[in-house]
Amino acid sequence: MENNNKPVVHLISKPDNMLKTIYTAARTCYSALSPYEIYESTDDTEKMLNLIERVISSGHYSVIEHIQVSFAISNVSRACTHQLVRHRHMSFSQKSQRYVKEKGQFDYIIPPTIERNEELKAKFIDFMGKVSEMYTEFTEAGIPAEDARAVLPNAAASSIVASLNLRELIHLANLRLCTRAQYEIRTMVKIMCEELVKEEPWLKSYLVPKCERLGYCDEDKSCGRKPKLNV
Repeated sequence: MENNNKPVVHLISKPDNMLKTIYTAARTCYSALSPYEIYESTDDTEKMLNLIERVISSGHYSVIEHIQVSFAISNVSRACTHQLVRHRHMSFSQKSQRYVKEKGQFDYIIPPTIERNEELKAKFIDFMGKVSEMYTEFTEAGIPAEDARAVLPNAAASSIVASLNLRELIHLANLRLCTRAQYEIRTMVKIMCEELVKEEPWLKSYLVPKCERLGYCDEDKSCGRKPKLNV
C-alpha cells in the first residue's frame, strides 16, 4: 500500500551539555585556564550564549564541530535519501535493498504534486502495483533481492540513521530549508531542526534558510522572501 505521510524523524542522540561544550571550546582558544577548568567555571547561560554568538558570527565554526547529533528517519523516499547522502561530513546507515526483501506491495511515497491530481495519482498507484508484481515475480523465480531491486523506483520508502556535527546541521538547514529545495527533503530537514530545537531552543535562529542568515537571496531564482543580492 502507498505510504504518503510526512517523514518520521526522531532525535536519538545529542550531548547533554551542548552549550557548555561549545563555550569551553571557544574559551579554550583565548584562556590560560585548562579546558576542564573553563567547563567547570560557569553555568551562566546568557554569558555562554553571548560568546557563542560572537564566535559563530565571526565565522569560527570549528567550535561547533564538537557537537554530534543523530536522527532516526523513516517514511522517506529513496529520492529523498539520495539527496541527503550527498551532504559531506555526515554518517549514514540505511535500510538495504540488497538484504531486506520486499514482501507484497512495498511502501512508497507519493509526491504532493501527484497526490493533488486524482487521475495521475490513480495511475501512479497502479504503476507501483505493477512494479511490485514484477519485483515479486523476480524474487519468487530465485532472483536475488540485490538484483530484483533494479526495478524498484525512487518513490520506494526507506529508513536511515543520519549523524552529523552541528556545523554541518546548520549548513544542511541553510540549504535545504530554502524554498528551492525539493518539498520532501525540505520537510524532513525542518522536522530534524524542530526536534533538536525542542531540546536546545537557542539553536532556532541558526537552523533557518540561508537567506535568513545572509539577509539576502543568492539563488538564481528567488522566492521573494528576501531581496536578491546585487552584484
